[in-house]
Amino acid sequence: MVNTLELVLLLLAASVCVVAVFRSVNLPPVLGYLLVGAVIGPHALDLMKDESSARHLAEFGVVFLMFSIGLEFSLPRLYAMKRIVFGLGSVQVVGTIILATVIGLALGWGTVESFTLGAIVATSSTAILSKLLADRLELESKHGQETIGVLLFQDIAVVPLLILLPALSEPAEALMTTLSIAALKAAVMLALVLFFGQRLMRAWFTLVAKRRSGELFMLNVLLITLGLAWLSELAGLSLALGAFLAGMLISETEYRYQVEEDIKPFRDVLLGLFFVTVGMFLDVGEIAGNLPAVIGMVLVLLVLKFAVAAGASRLFGSTPGTAMRTGLWLCAGGEFGFVLISQIADRSMLSPVLMQVTVAALVLSMLLAPLIVQVSDKLVMRFVASEWLLRSMELTRVAAQSMNTQGHIVICGYGRSGQHLARFLEQEEVGYVALDLDPERVREAAAAGDTVVYGDAARKETLQAAGVTRASALVISFSGVDAALRVIHHVHAIRPDLPVIARATDEAEMAKLSEAGAAEVVTEAFEGSIMLASHALALIGVPINRVVRRIRSIRSERYALMRGVFHGASDAPEDFDNTQLRLHSVTVPNGARAVGQTIGEMDFPLLNVSVSAVRRRNIRGLSPGPETQILAGDVIVLLGEPASLQLAEKRLLQGG
Repeated sequence: MVNTLELVLLLLAASVCVVAVFRSVNLPPVLGYLLVGAVIGPHALDLMKDESSARHLAEFGVVFLMFSIGLEFSLPRLYAMKRIVFGLGSVQVVGTIILATVIGLALGWGTVESFTLGAIVATSSTAILSKLLADRLELESKHGQETIGVLLFQDIAVVPLLILLPALSEPAEALMTTLSIAALKAAVMLALVLFFGQRLMRAWFTLVAKRRSGELFMLNVLLITLGLAWLSELAGLSLALGAFLAGMLISETEYRYQVEEDIKPFRDVLLGLFFVTVGMFLDVGEIAGNLPAVIGMVLVLLVLKFAVAAGASRLFGSTPGTAMRTGLWLCAGGEFGFVLISQIADRSMLSPVLMQVTVAALVLSMLLAPLIVQVSDKLVMRFVASEWLLRSMELTRVAAQSMNTQGHIVICGYGRSGQHLARFLEQEEVGYVALDLDPERVREAAAAGDTVVYGDAARKETLQAAGVTRASALVISFSGVDAALRVIHHVHAIRPDLPVIARATDEAEMAKLSEAGAAEVVTEAFEGSIMLASHALALIGVPINRVVRRIRSIRSERYALMRGVFHGASDAPEDFDNTQLRLHSVTVPNGARAVGQTIGEMDFPLLNVSVSAVRRRNIRGLSPGPETQILAGDVIVLLGEPASLQLAEKRLLQGG
């Protein structure tokens, strides 16, 4: 028991420290977990005495990862993207495995060893690339759609590889028999899932959901996940395959999103433990001794996967620029390579040296992935001559739309918010030019007569073509704060006096955009609250002119009366960071040093804290002045960041 507790404490302490550092420098936490494993593993400090227990726990990380992949397995989505997923994706995965096998055989490795290595390096990092695509607003771009489609196929391809690779370790004479039996078992399980399981699963989850118990729902999710994983292992297949099938069962039900949220804490923690155990494979001394081989494998990995992905993209009709971008996005390794390594670690399918070199190469390639993505546009513009022409044509189309406009509004993003804004502007006969990166949306909206063109608003030259020098205002209608900050930066460089109206989801984003120079920031949470309040007041009989006056007052004060919220135990931790303003109530007791002093004498501004309200004898006064005297029994409502609020409370109660 003590050993288990020590093991958990060791892993938690090391992971918290390292992952916090990796998060602060915008590196994927998976690399932090790998580093923890390398440091505490048998090849370094050797702090993990009970290594078998750690590996046993880590297996559940793979189980929940594959369950999450199964949840994403949407048949309608796959059918809609079938050309990219099953066409481009299969060519990328199979082509990478074949070429890697050929290279391995040329280097004198065995067939099984070469094939295994090809399977390990064939996948890319879904976690890293999907986040980068979202942050850069490139999910709807051509190369973004190709990247997501290939990642989807890679997720699916891991399932047969989890069956195939362990079977390859069997004796040659028994290989075909083993593969045939495994394939038959998998086919039977898949058939049961597709033809009988979904209807049964929907009925079962409906029965559980009717009990309206979050605890029962969570227990049921764990039962289904681990139960099917156990049945899969009982049938001679892997735990991961059973978990994948469990996710598939739930993916087509209406409970998918609730299940995904419930399972996320288990998945992330256990998956982190899994990557720690993978990191324990790393022998830093062995890697240092074979550093030329590691660097060589990283280069071969990047070049090989780039060539296959770019070639496959061209084969499916993409332009040279799109093909090159797709290849650059997909050329690094991914976390599924570590999943496959964990499945063959005890089967001697790779030599110890090759295992070390492979793990190190995967880690380095994942570190390089964000950097490669960052310079991908520059590389494409440098080496693809036709890209200049396409970019010029794109800018020409944008310029053509804005050429005859003066005093218009530039709308960045033409989703729902952008389209609703355009309708308002049309009714007021105000001209606009909208920029959007979804080609299908642009095509349909332009055909209907909307002034929208395909263009990246986060590029300086696109904004210039849209006529920001002649515009009267620019509106950022999408909610991505990083891309919005880039737009504001470019606008200020081109035309510093142009007012920018931006959209934010909360007050933390509101503060960032305001500091960057946005003239106005519309916050979804605040506006939703204002509308709820206005309707409620109107429905209970408050005169509509008073309601309108109150709304105007709040907006004219830039939401001053609505800044900050009280943080509760039921709030999700990710919804509140340490820089987000909060409200905090402090009751001033008899004997506190603040009693008798004024608010101004407390010097709260020095702590970056303000007094939002004072409640005295059940009467609340908003925005009290500095001359307001503090009396015993007063409830002081403070507004500030969590750390500052603690200091302010201490000053109120103790006079510190």
